[in-house]
Amino acid sequence: MHYPWWYVPHATAPMLIALVSVLHVLVSHYAVGGGLFLAVETAYAYRRQDRRYLDYLKGHTRFFVLLTVVFGAISGVGIWWTIGLASPLATEVLIRTFVFGWAIEWVFFVLELTSAFIFYYYWGKLPEKTHVRIGWIYGLSAWISLVLITGITAFMLNPGYWLYPPYKNFWVGFFNPQFLPQTVARTGGALLLSSLYVYVHAAMTIKDVSLRDFIEHRSARPALLGAVLVTAGGIGWYLFLPDSARFALSSAAVLNVLVALIFVLTAVVFVLLYVGPYRNPGWLSPGFAAALLLFGVAAFSTGEFIREAVRKPYVIYNVVLASQVLPDEVPALRRDGVLEGGIWTKALVKKDYPHAMDGDHIDESRLVSLPREDQVFLGRVLFQYQCNDCHADVAGYSAVAPLLRGKTPEMIRSTVAHLHRAQFVMPPWSGTAEEAELLTAYLTTIAPPRPKGMFPEAEKLEASR
Repeated sequence: MHYPWWYVPHATAPMLIALVSVLHVLVSHYAVGGGLFLAVETAYAYRRQDRRYLDYLKGHTRFFVLLTVVFGAISGVGIWWTIGLASPLATEVLIRTFVFGWAIEWVFFVLELTSAFIFYYYWGKLPEKTHVRIGWIYGLSAWISLVLITGITAFMLNPGYWLYPPYKNFWVGFFNPQFLPQTVARTGGALLLSSLYVYVHAAMTIKDVSLRDFIEHRSARPALLGAVLVTAGGIGWYLFLPDSARFALSSAAVLNVLVALIFVLTAVVFVLLYVGPYRNPGWLSPGFAAALLLFGVAAFSTGEFIREAVRKPYVIYNVVLASQVLPDEVPALRRDGVLEGGIWTKALVKKDYPHAMDGDHIDESRLVSLPREDQVFLGRVLFQYQCNDCHADVAGYSAVAPLLRGKTPEMIRSTVAHLHRAQFVMPPWSGTAEEAELLTAYLTTIAPPRPKGMFPEAEKLEASR
């Protein structure tokens, strides 16, 4: 409660995080799988002294470095920028808990950057064995970075025994129940996506049909293995979901459709890879390669969306609520108030509504005696602190206004007071009864009217009472 909120109109802050993160993930997984691909294939080409293949691999490395190192690094910084603004408390908890892990990851990240530039810019200048070793240093460093980040992000979904004081240490948090299945799935995704990127690049740059067919066949095996690992890791991910996450998944029809879509798209990619590049080299064309990449990207992006969606009502499961409140802070906030509990909110009330202060504390009873427009204003402030991290207000992603269509003030008031009972994926109301009135006052002003003509007899009956 000691951070100001960040307002992103319409899109909302979480969706901005999702946009930046998904773009980064699609490139960063190519950075891992593509690094392993280049290490393996460069060694293979050197052994065969295949100059045509080596020339292609050098050209692919240029494309690889530009996309993964340049765009990947920029979008990685973008993730830290957006999560720091949108979820500062969750970001603080992750940094404090895993500072050792982040430090290790940064070491390997620097090693990645250094080895990637050496691998490309010293191509043809290093002895063959040394060049291959540099490629392996990059590939393994990138994969270790993936493992380290996966352990931390998997912790957000299921911290496991870390929640209990005797086990509250770095290693228990890192090797959480979701660590292994997500590592398997992400490793598979890296292998699969890298082959799909190779197909697109090869289809658009290679005119030699025999070389293109050769690359197509060589890249099919890691892609097929990747599809198998994604499926196995996805099943493990589901088996180790916490109860509320599993219920959130089963109770949301759209998420069930998306889960089915992931497996369908993965199966489609697997079949197309097997009957195309693996069994029938020669099918590769820019259109075929682009379709494969599109299917793979769609499956991977959908998986990222589901992984984020099922954590509710938490940002970090059982550690940080979606409203940027620690669960053990809720009783005090219900007693003293959200406005009293935050540095910024208390300063706002003290400055603009000094007559609502009782010494250095806010007198909650005076807030509901303010003029209506002031109550609505403070209600909007409460909305930003309690709801903004998941919902837009009037219009936008997951906007609240359409959900309130036709509801009476009494119905809205009851929902606010019992948020976590009205919908179990919502965090509990973390404010006083008076603040619930303020929020109700604001929500009432944005609630659209009930559509006319629906159940006219019932409407007449209600009007007559």
